[in-house]
Amino acid sequence: MKTWIKLTRVAAAAAALLMTAPVVTVAHAAAVTAEAAASESVAASEAPTPVEAAEAEAPKLLAHQAPLELDGAASSFVFLSTALVLMMTLPGLALFYGGMVRKKNVIATVTQSVAVSCVAGLLWYVVGYSISFGVGSDLFGVPGETVNKFIGGFDTFLLKGVTKETAFSLAPGLPEMLWISYQMTFAIITPALITGAFAERIKLSGLILFMALWSVFVYAPICHQVWGGGYMGGMGVLDFAGGAVVHVNSGVAGLVAAIFLGRRKGYGTEEMAPNNLIFVMIGCSLLFVGWIGFNAGSAWAPDGIGAAALLNTLLAALAAGLSWKLVEWTIRRKPSLLGILSGIVAGLVAITPAAGFVNPTGALIIGLLAGPFCYIFASWVKKLLGYDDSLDAFGIHGAGGFLGAILTGVFADPAINSLSEGANVMTQLYGLLFTIAWSAVGTFIILIICKFTTGLRVSEADEELGLDSALHDEVHH
Repeated sequence: MKTWIKLTRVAAAAAALLMTAPVVTVAHAAAVTAEAAASESVAASEAPTPVEAAEAEAPKLLAHQAPLELDGAASSFVFLSTALVLMMTLPGLALFYGGMVRKKNVIATVTQSVAVSCVAGLLWYVVGYSISFGVGSDLFGVPGETVNKFIGGFDTFLLKGVTKETAFSLAPGLPEMLWISYQMTFAIITPALITGAFAERIKLSGLILFMALWSVFVYAPICHQVWGGGYMGGMGVLDFAGGAVVHVNSGVAGLVAAIFLGRRKGYGTEEMAPNNLIFVMIGCSLLFVGWIGFNAGSAWAPDGIGAAALLNTLLAALAAGLSWKLVEWTIRRKPSLLGILSGIVAGLVAITPAAGFVNPTGALIIGLLAGPFCYIFASWVKKLLGYDDSLDAFGIHGAGGFLGAILTGVFADPAINSLSEGANVMTQLYGLLFTIAWSAVGTFIILIICKFTTGLRVSEADEELGLDSALHDEVHH
């Protein structure tokens, strides 16, 4: 009986427990739910907004960068222009210069264009782009604002921070890597032009060191000062595709180098006629076609300004070829193929700073004046002063670039480009004088460094034998 009483009490307790369990479970669940809701509320209040989340995920842009807003048409245009400008150096300039030297120096001269392309292109990746288009910051106690007038920053060293989603701030429609590639082709051809001034007498080791230092300490700073937000661009100097940055810069460097190295053995007494005028013609033709990418491509888009630059380039080149030929024909009584080809290049050089700023009439006048002007420097001035500018790097590029930049101030037309508003000769002249001073002093210092390290000039025996055999153990047949 007692056992049954105990069992009954256990059963009653169990029943009571079962009846109260749901109540406890519901209460516990409610408490847990309330706690979770409170936690979610706190988390929601602390969570970033969609805008903040997007900003957190977006990569941090450097001072010179903007987010890419891809313009397919403009990008395609600059892709093509990049290929055209590269073609100007290889094989254009290589053949143009290679055909103008004596037969014993053809391979050495072509090799110089190839070597410069490799050196300048790689240095552009390492530091040249950063100095040219970066934004200068405090340096050795000098405020960043002052530094940026002369050189860019080093944030993009080895292209750090450059991605497929970034763009240069002034060209947000182009991928930054495309912009870098296009500008690299300018950084390649500019020092390559200098080689024409001291052809047939420089050591390859000295050439490579010279071009490496010149690309970093002369070309990149001038590029920044005109195109990268620096001093000359800020004061209103107009240079559409490289009158100062490319041609005056390289031409002055060529003149300083030609004088520093001295004249070739036998210069003025021995025949030094071009070995292959067909090479010169092919090289000139490649330069002419490539210059479309050089000048029209500098509009960065296939638009009205790009079209004006294209037409102006064609007109100026043809006009200068004709005017050089007529002057030479009048003076020498014989019109030469070399003369008309040199005139075409002179016209291309002279229209470069003006291409996207002047109207076709202005371009025609610039071309007609460029032929005789460059002919005078390549023939009379060179003989008068006695320097040996082997392939007229200064006579065509230095003189032609100077003339074109000055005439940009005369013929700039706001109807073609709104940036032409306010253009004037004195601003252009000031920019040119600054470029000349920077290039001349920088080049001279670099030449001294090279002279006492690698050396610069080949021996008289090697020069007499020819650089093809002496330096490269190769012969052009």
